[in-house]
Amino acid sequence: MYSYEDRLRAVQLYIKLGKRIGLTIRQLGYPTKNALKTWYHEFEQRHELRSGYTRPAKFSQAQKERAVEHYLEHGKCIAATIKSLGYPCRSLLLAWLQELQPRTTRVVGRTQELAPEAKQSAVIALCTRPASAQAVADEVGVSRGSLYKGKNQLLGDDAPASMKRKQDAPASSDRADLVQQVETLRQDIRRLQLEKDLLKKANELLKKELGIDQQPLTNREKTLMVDALKSTYTVTELLYELNLPRSSYFYHRARLEVADKYADVRQAMANIFERNYRCYGYRRLHASLSDQCVKVSEKVVRRLMKQECLIAATSKRRRYGSYMGEISPAPDNVLNRDFSAGAPNEKWPTDITEFQIPAGKVYLSPMIDCFDGMVVSWSIGTRPNAELVNTMLDAAIDKVATSGERPLVHSDRGGHYRWPGWLARIADAKLVRSMSRKGCSPDNAACEGFFGRLKTEMFFARDWLSTNIDEFVVAVDAYIRWYNEARIKSSLGFLSPAQHRRRLGIAASMTAHWAMG
Repeated sequence: MYSYEDRLRAVQLYIKLGKRIGLTIRQLGYPTKNALKTWYHEFEQRHELRSGYTRPAKFSQAQKERAVEHYLEHGKCIAATIKSLGYPCRSLLLAWLQELQPRTTRVVGRTQELAPEAKQSAVIALCTRPASAQAVADEVGVSRGSLYKGKNQLLGDDAPASMKRKQDAPASSDRADLVQQVETLRQDIRRLQLEKDLLKKANELLKKELGIDQQPLTNREKTLMVDALKSTYTVTELLYELNLPRSSYFYHRARLEVADKYADVRQAMANIFERNYRCYGYRRLHASLSDQCVKVSEKVVRRLMKQECLIAATSKRRRYGSYMGEISPAPDNVLNRDFSAGAPNEKWPTDITEFQIPAGKVYLSPMIDCFDGMVVSWSIGTRPNAELVNTMLDAAIDKVATSGERPLVHSDRGGHYRWPGWLARIADAKLVRSMSRKGCSPDNAACEGFFGRLKTEMFFARDWLSTNIDEFVVAVDAYIRWYNEARIKSSLGFLSPAQHRRRLGIAASMTAHWAMG
């Protein structure tokens, strides 16, 4: 039931908001749609709301009199009256009888009224009873309620408490049982508190969410927890709860006091990991450490990565398509998933990928060399149009214009690679076209793989909320240059594409273009 002020506030806000029911209800949190409409129609007709509301009577005076008359004329039976008329309920009929015929209702039960002397004796017996109050009532011949009513009438608020039988003191055996129960409860409380403290300490020290199971902890981690809580609990309690052997505890405690021989390695690993977009796994970290003349096994690198929480980024979803239908004849799939190349500039797969950041969308069009995965040329823009792919192709063609090399250019069936500008450039440079089958991304796996690595290592692992378009383009360009110059690959003997070419005596060059239209 809403007050007058609440209803008036709702109607005034409804009118102020242009009679928008949903917005009014969301702001106030009440009422229902139909209730607000009813209030408004009342306000519109009367220019005011009723301050109160009286529910109309459900039964008329004639119906009330008819029910009472039927009751009196048919044996004064409430059930028969309700069954015959179909109304009202039992309590309502009794109320009508009390209102219209107060002396006709029958009293059920004993109506014996005690004499003043008998009532006084009964009250004394109640207050001094050795047994229950019901036994006294049965002996006197009245109900238990009447007995207490007489007590209140005679003694009022000064009535003394009944002289009940005193409970016998518990036997010594019962007292011992109670003491034992109390001690058991104390132990249970201490054990539960210990479990709670262990869970909290595990989260504080080890940053682990363990639930109720402590078994995933290593003995070294359990030792750290014992040392942290031994000022509150005994070592024996902690060892038992953690299921840690005493010898293992003292062994790891002694090991903790020894200086960490991998302290420098940990720092070097962290620096390499942060410097390389937090994308290196244990293999590339191990290779990078070897380049710095740090000799440790791969197993040690894996263990230290786990301890230092150096977790490489993982891949997420991919979603962008440039297919526009068969707008021109498609060349054969000459590449046919053979991404191996014996020399640079033999096979060039290309594609377009999309980046969605809060500031907008950015598109990247690279040209990949199947020889070592180097990005030969790339263009970055905010629109996936012909300029994006054509400028990238022009930059790639410039690299082979004087060498006489004619690479195989492989793409998907997107419309960018069927437009006249693209076809004319391919024909003028005498390059060979190749296209994947329709909807078959594995046919262009070399370029798709580059996109996956780029987004996993650089895009998905970072928060771009406060980055604008220009800053993001610079970040993508910096990653690609790092990818060519510094990112080591196990397939190249843990060298980057540029390092690999320099070792082979091949000049490496790359060109970028930013199409910010």
